[in-house]
Amino acid sequence: MSLSHRAGYVVRVLITLLALSHDCQARVHSHGRFVRIKGTRFVLNWSYFVFNGFNSYWMMHVAADPSEKYKVSKMFREAAVAGLSVCRTWAFSDGGDRALQIFPGVYDERVFQALDFVISKARRHGIGLILSFVNNYKEFGGRPQYVEWARNAGVNNVNGEDDFYTNPTVKKYYKTMLRFITRMNTITKIAYKDDPTIMAWELMNEPRCEADYLGRMVNGWVQEMASFVKSLDKKHLLEIGMEGFYGDSMPKKKVNNPAGYNQVGTDFITNNLIKEIEFTTIHAYPDIWLSGQNDSAQMAFMKRWMHSHSIDSNKILKKPLVLAEFGKSKKDSVHSLGERDQYLRKVYESTKA
Repeated sequence: MSLSHRAGYVVRVLITLLALSHDCQARVHSHGRFVRIKGTRFVLNWSYFVFNGFNSYWMMHVAADPSEKYKVSKMFREAAVAGLSVCRTWAFSDGGDRALQIFPGVYDERVFQALDFVISKARRHGIGLILSFVNNYKEFGGRPQYVEWARNAGVNNVNGEDDFYTNPTVKKYYKTMLRFITRMNTITKIAYKDDPTIMAWELMNEPRCEADYLGRMVNGWVQEMASFVKSLDKKHLLEIGMEGFYGDSMPKKKVNNPAGYNQVGTDFITNNLIKEIEFTTIHAYPDIWLSGQNDSAQMAFMKRWMHSHSIDSNKILKKPLVLAEFGKSKKDSVHSLGERDQYLRKVYESTKA
């Protein structure tokens, strides 16, 4: 979801789409071990690992201002008390205010140290991190900024944002950025690639592509970049950052997509079959995707969305599934907080069905 929509959400959580009473609820960096995959399950300390988590995209941005760093500490402290064990957040800010990457390959060390701070505080409170590398949208730079950098540098054949996926220069910019995986944290003195506080890397927040609705362009990019990430870091898990829209590899499954979302340039099945991608993700915003329908219809869609992806992740992809974003907008004055909480409760109950 773009930031303009995301800012209106009261709650944005992430959960694994299964829960068993004997599963491990340990903190991610417990005993310095990394979260692993066994079949369709996450494993930590030789036990199945199921988590409830949260999205706080703003952490590095806020931590870059010394007067606001306390907000990061407070968020992790309260999350730990609430029993949340994983946080998904941005490890990017490309151009603009408090930019991490000022120009391709040129960084602001002050902002890097803000990311160091975020990781150190997560470690202190036993919360694992899913760190995203780039945005699909213009907020915090994203694909548009990479393409603009190339265009401003006089690179030929850069015509639109979807050239992010295919232009050799733009892909080189992205790969150069990925090398920060080897950075040494100035606070913990642990290299990012060696820190079990980081549970997983995410290639992009919600990739989409208008130039190729079949998803082949995105698929080629995912394969190339996933292989490159694994050449730098074989310890951490890797996921794409997808919303979950079905594509033409299995056309009958497109009936599960919300109306108007059959041509976004991704394919949940094909993209996640790439072997370097170790778990799948979905996002769900039925109050936006089905804005003209009532609460019952939106909840029915939500249940179908989770069920179909859970089945496909288990049977076809044979990988764990994370519901990485969902919530209910506070911009809709029709809904009370009580109705919001009831909706969230139903979603959690559905994960255990």
